[in-house]
Amino acid sequence: MQGGIGGKNIILRLEISTEHIQFGQLITLVNEHGGDVIAIDVIRTSEKATVRDITVTIADPAEIDRMITRIKKAQGVKVLSISDRTFLLHLGGKIEMQPKVPIQNRDDLSRVYTPDVARVCMAIHEEQDKAFRLTIKRNTVAVVSDGSAVLGLGNIGPYAAMPVMEGKAMLFKQLGSVDAFPICLDTQDTEEIIKAIKQLAPAFGGINLEDISSPRCFEIEQRLRDELDIPVFHDDQHGTAVVLYAGLINALKVVGKALSDVKIVVCGIGAAGVACTKILLSAGAVNIIGVDRNGALTADETYEHPMWNWYAQHTNPERLSGTLSEVLKDADVFIGLSAGGILQREDVKRMKEAPVLFTMANPVPEINPEDVEDIAGVIATGRSDYPNQINNVLCFPGIFRAALDCRAREINEEMKLAAAEAIASTIRPDELNKLYIIPGVFNEGAVQQVRKKVIQAAIASGTARRVPRDFR
Repeated sequence: MQGGIGGKNIILRLEISTEHIQFGQLITLVNEHGGDVIAIDVIRTSEKATVRDITVTIADPAEIDRMITRIKKAQGVKVLSISDRTFLLHLGGKIEMQPKVPIQNRDDLSRVYTPDVARVCMAIHEEQDKAFRLTIKRNTVAVVSDGSAVLGLGNIGPYAAMPVMEGKAMLFKQLGSVDAFPICLDTQDTEEIIKAIKQLAPAFGGINLEDISSPRCFEIEQRLRDELDIPVFHDDQHGTAVVLYAGLINALKVVGKALSDVKIVVCGIGAAGVACTKILLSAGAVNIIGVDRNGALTADETYEHPMWNWYAQHTNPERLSGTLSEVLKDADVFIGLSAGGILQREDVKRMKEAPVLFTMANPVPEINPEDVEDIAGVIATGRSDYPNQINNVLCFPGIFRAALDCRAREINEEMKLAAAEAIASTIRPDELNKLYIIPGVFNEGAVQQVRKKVIQAAIASGTARRVPRDFR
């Protein structure tokens, strides 16, 4: 089975020829691979064959492929499908649209559709801003991807990107009460993406760009921010940056250092690396060194990547050169947005005492936390199975909730800083420790705290077009 099934519970739909094999023989085969049949459902049956769903729990996931290979080779058995709980959850998609009011009679129909809806249409035609009050625009975000940089899977295209965008829409709704809709574009041309999003914009109050590869993502976001009057937010850049900064605020408190005094090495200068650096510079960081596959970025060099040239001009004040290992000497903070396993224990030992490590490569961090937990001051990762997960879920529901509520024209730097500070503040000083610098993704207070602080920042910075009732 290509790719394997990642899990311990699977459901096999088998067509079994009763003339060639007994059902008990299949059960024996499953048991020989450590599998335990916990449910059998008959789907259909005839004189010569039966179709059954067999639910199997298996202790060793590595045995799944071997077991299925043997089943496929068994005479009289045809494997129709293989599913697990994750695949079953995705059947038919994970989201749906429902009306807010029922249509029960002709009068209802005339109000929501024709003829009375014409009066609403003309009101918007005469005053376009009324679309924010009289349509779903006031609470709707488009989650847009071209499928070019999905999770750690790479360029898998728009169809394969849909499950991720649907999941993002679910989180928007559950955590921020924002109606988000997944839109996967069948183009990876920068101009076509920009044009398509601009044409979609009348229906939405905000645009969340997702999983678009670097460096195109920089131009797409900047052009849309310049050409649209609604917030455009590339979550892979700015969501990561906001949560990273929130964690760093508290991590530096744990180790007793100030942002303006520390030496920070950022490894991986893609979309997230650039955004993380920008927010840290805005917050007061002074000594940041970016490292990518060619080593440290320095103003002494010229790079083909335009964003690298910008980066080199605004960081590395001492113009250090060399490898990651070399520039990590005496560093206080390591921020990894690169690849698993590239950081060694000896590299960490060259850093200053009690170093802060944000090893956010997924699924394998730059270094396993258990390899350096005795010498690190604080460790954070992008994984949920370690303490201090840096997860964008802490950011985007609250920041868009705020932007929609105050009808912000954009999500500016002041709003992003406010979001980070709000997330950090949800952990009380008496709770703060090396294993708890960032709240969990289901922290109920985080979204409301982010909303409050971001609206305040939007109003103060002049990008808010209305003041919500609870702020008057």
